[in-house]
Amino acid sequence: MPLAVDTNASTCALPNGTLVEREPLRSLTKNISLYLLTYISQGLRVKGYLAVPDLAVPAPGLIYCRGGIRKVGMVRKRRIMSMAKRGFVVFAPFYRGNEGGEGREDFGGEDRFDVCHAVSLVQQLPEVLPGKVPLIGFSRGALMAMLAAKECPEAGPVVVWGGVSNLFDTYEERVDLRRMLKRVVGHPRKEAEAYEQRSPVYWIDRIQVPIMIVHGTSDDQVSVEQSRRLALKLEEAGKDYTMELYDGLPHRFPKEEDERALDAVFAWITRKLEEMKA
Repeated sequence: MPLAVDTNASTCALPNGTLVEREPLRSLTKNISLYLLTYISQGLRVKGYLAVPDLAVPAPGLIYCRGGIRKVGMVRKRRIMSMAKRGFVVFAPFYRGNEGGEGREDFGGEDRFDVCHAVSLVQQLPEVLPGKVPLIGFSRGALMAMLAAKECPEAGPVVVWGGVSNLFDTYEERVDLRRMLKRVVGHPRKEAEAYEQRSPVYWIDRIQVPIMIVHGTSDDQVSVEQSRRLALKLEEAGKDYTMELYDGLPHRFPKEEDERALDAVFAWITRKLEEMKA
């Protein structure tokens, strides 16, 4: 049976990050429970998957920021299960307007608040230990995670995986995405401010948490040059960062290489969380 919270309250009256519903789902992974959560973000009901490692709780929380937009790049259950097996309670918001959620996502505009309020949500879950909440942002999700790091004090270290760091570059590189970008964000010449607001390379000075960059050198969806330029900006700004490039790998890593990369990512996250406590 779904667990409903504050069901009689007006949505607009509920604080951001309020858990509205927690529905158990069938899990095909032993000792990992899966739920569909509904929570509040700017008065909207937004949905996402929660994966809980039953034998490890209470455990650190983590937010996985998906890539794509709408049906493209939707959260894969196997992906967050794999992360939860490493001892983290993982929440993956779908962003507003998806899978029955209210509103309409806008690629790092108002929907960026869905990630910030997911941080508050995760910190309130009984299975989650107190502390900062790290984020892993994949592809478009990287700019969502970086926006959260810029704007949300409780966001922890961020992993930028095959990530967009400059939306102007994405517009030039991905001719197939131009129609969507013009519809959702606008033309880069006419809406330059909107593109800069979604591009971490323009505001790296406002990032105060450690950053790990992961990218395959044969990525044909988000050029590895986006990660190299992000690393250069981080270096110039004197930020705490590391970068791991995987030679010859595409946008989505094959399973074996993906698991090895996840091992490295979670070892780094665990180390940085400990350093941030000190």
